[in-house]
Amino acid sequence: MATPGISGRGFVRTLKTLRRSTVLQRLHENANSALNVAVSKECDIFPNTDSLTRRLHSSPTSFEPHCCHYYHSCHHHRRHYNQYHIPNKYQRTDSICPSAKPNPWCAVSNQRLLSTTTEHLRDTKTSSLVETDPYKIVASEMKDLAPDICKVLEVDIPNMQHMTQYYFGLGKAFRPMVCLLMAKVCNSHLNMGDTVFESQRNVAMVAEMLHTASLVHDDVIDAADERRGLESLNKKYGQRQSILVGNYILSKATMLLAQIGNPKIISLLSTVVEDIISGEFMQLGSKEDENERFQHYLKKTYKKTASLIANTCKAVAVMSNVEDDLVDAAYEYGRNLGMSFQLVDDVLDFVASKQAMGKPTDADLKLGLANAPVLFAAMEYKELQPMIMRRFAEEGDVEYARAMVEKTDGVRQTKMLAARHSEEAIKKLAEFSPCPARDALARVCRILLGREK
Repeated sequence: MATPGISGRGFVRTLKTLRRSTVLQRLHENANSALNVAVSKECDIFPNTDSLTRRLHSSPTSFEPHCCHYYHSCHHHRRHYNQYHIPNKYQRTDSICPSAKPNPWCAVSNQRLLSTTTEHLRDTKTSSLVETDPYKIVASEMKDLAPDICKVLEVDIPNMQHMTQYYFGLGKAFRPMVCLLMAKVCNSHLNMGDTVFESQRNVAMVAEMLHTASLVHDDVIDAADERRGLESLNKKYGQRQSILVGNYILSKATMLLAQIGNPKIISLLSTVVEDIISGEFMQLGSKEDENERFQHYLKKTYKKTASLIANTCKAVAVMSNVEDDLVDAAYEYGRNLGMSFQLVDDVLDFVASKQAMGKPTDADLKLGLANAPVLFAAMEYKELQPMIMRRFAEEGDVEYARAMVEKTDGVRQTKMLAARHSEEAIKKLAEFSPCPARDALARVCRILLGREK
């Protein structure tokens, strides 16, 4: 029976108001502890969890602008990075579907961090996320990873032998760690226990080799003097030898890949090589229009950084023989994690010290690159636009650009975008059965947002 004196519509509005206030309070209480990122009280929080879930499909890097439920398969992986949608910066953000063209680049007051990272993981307690050490879960598989790679790279030319092994064992081995964790998640989902197949471990080795080869070539392109706290190969041995060493590592990686013998895996990881190279070419250019410039930046970021993580996660899922929707979930986890990783790296280029990073900060600006904080700042200060197009080549451009970034909230908006991708990555993990490796992958997303180097 209807309540006397209250219309049906008024009653519904009252219920919605009560639900909105409850969700607002819960999100504000949980956001800081879950993501370790400060949340402004002015942020626009979505009124209910259904709306929240639907808005996740409005990610600035959603691949299909015409449907909220894009189904990614191996047949689409060559075309998806051409379907980024970058809306007009003055557009409203209250729509819930990518086809309505929401605006991820609006003012910070209309931005928000997503809710807790744990609510998307069924049957998983917050305490388990805190206690799970990602590297400890795969310690046995990671123990001899660098030595095994060095064995693959053995050559009877002493100087070349030293150069090919120069960087291995010095870095965090982040990419193989994520790859191995995803392998355990997929295998555990099929009740195969806490195991990693040899072929899956080989994919992790290939991931580290491809990444390292790209670093060697990047240092030549960028004329970098330092890498991982050491003098770069380019600085120490010169461009010619460095290029040859990078090519050698790349060739050995493809040989190891061929030994896996699975045509689908070979195709996936061959695409990574193509993406890395084309991403490097994209980094050498920019776009006049600011919306096209963001699209260009996001596509470049996917190709240079996210493609490797996404496709190696997908490869080990294929090897596990999990269902197609879980293969897609593994890919989407890696893609979102990779995008978040690069966005955080862009932030650190402005806020981290040289000692923490192991390389000079402001590196992107000095190389003429406009990363995410600069692109956000350029929306407010139009005088940055010609500087971006001339790649900060004139005297004082780098200093002025940095000052404008510090004057705006470009760094904060970049952090929020990174948090959004991390949240989406964690959401994909809910499709897998609970296990320690799944908790560890969730914690990787949280650690990533708070990293200092």
